[in-house]
Amino acid sequence: MSELKLLTQTAGSAPVESVITKRQKPDPALFIGSGKASEIKELMEMHDLEIAIFNDPLSPAQQRNLERTLGHHVIDRTGLILDIFAQRAKSHIGKVQVELANVKYRMSRLVKAWSHLERQKGGIGLRGGPGETQMELDRRMLENRFKRLSVELSKLQKQQANQRRSRMKRDVFSISLVGYTNAGKSTVFNALTKAGTYAADQLFATLDTTTRRIYLPDYGNAVISDTVGFIRELPHQLVEAFRATLDETVHADLLLHVVDSASPVREEQILEVNKVLEEIGASEIPTILVMNKIDLLPKYVGREPEIRYHKDGRVSSIYLSAQNGDGIELLRNVLSQFSKDTDKITFNSDLMENEAEASEVLESRPAEADYFNDLSELGKGILPRDV
Repeated sequence: MSELKLLTQTAGSAPVESVITKRQKPDPALFIGSGKASEIKELMEMHDLEIAIFNDPLSPAQQRNLERTLGHHVIDRTGLILDIFAQRAKSHIGKVQVELANVKYRMSRLVKAWSHLERQKGGIGLRGGPGETQMELDRRMLENRFKRLSVELSKLQKQQANQRRSRMKRDVFSISLVGYTNAGKSTVFNALTKAGTYAADQLFATLDTTTRRIYLPDYGNAVISDTVGFIRELPHQLVEAFRATLDETVHADLLLHVVDSASPVREEQILEVNKVLEEIGASEIPTILVMNKIDLLPKYVGREPEIRYHKDGRVSSIYLSAQNGDGIELLRNVLSQFSKDTDKITFNSDLMENEAEASEVLESRPAEADYFNDLSELGKGILPRDV
């Protein structure tokens, strides 16, 4: 419920009351029981509340029945996240992706939305009642809008693909930051690049992918991308619509999976991110866990940042605090060692006209290799151990 509260605040609303219920399975009509629905209705009337937000996806019928029972607007988790994305999208492609996801969601809600009028008989020459006519009009409007947005997004995706193909000779080592929302990806990104991109202690602080150059010791410059954060039950409509943005992840040579190590549900968050990576086809890309925010863990007070290893010697995770800068140079050295063991060339800044072009040079990842050989030489603060 704490995450739902944060989502609600991020969307611009103020949570007043929370109700928790347990059922063996959701009620087909109301999702919750009729008694719990009555309890929620009384609370809403008592506090003069306008919206009821559910922490799970609701079927169109359940949402409609709940609104009739409660007498107020009802939003499910999917609708809430879509609303946040709509507020936060800044770039043109980001806005198109969010609008497309919203249209798909509304199309699924339209079914039987006018069922109370469908059976009315029309007059002479009419095949159906006004309800059928209105529903078909709404459906046609959404379908036309969906087609228009799909064509526009397809063009934008082709532009990105053409730009990548035109720069295939610039085989640059690329890194992509992924992670649960509010894990500190943008803070890690800023600490590595000094980019000064927007970072805040809130969910989905950034939606649009940002790519910058990064200097790696004994290697040179590479490119690193900060991508949109993931969350539990990320709406499928968003995953599909954000393919263009998530392509930065799919084409990366290395993923830095940023984790809020101070979160009591960090293991669940790691699993949720891995689920999305598998869905977009990025689960086989080499990945290093960046266990961020160790300054908030009491057991790490007074301890140095550290690297942990898999049993076969590969780096599994790095414990650091991006906010304080502790462990950033250790991370940079690990990235340098990783990049040197790939077949990627050093990024030559003379090849690029500006930093914005860096986002267009992410190419296919190299074949699987043994990337870590000499990490024991990276310096202080390394405590080899199994995860």
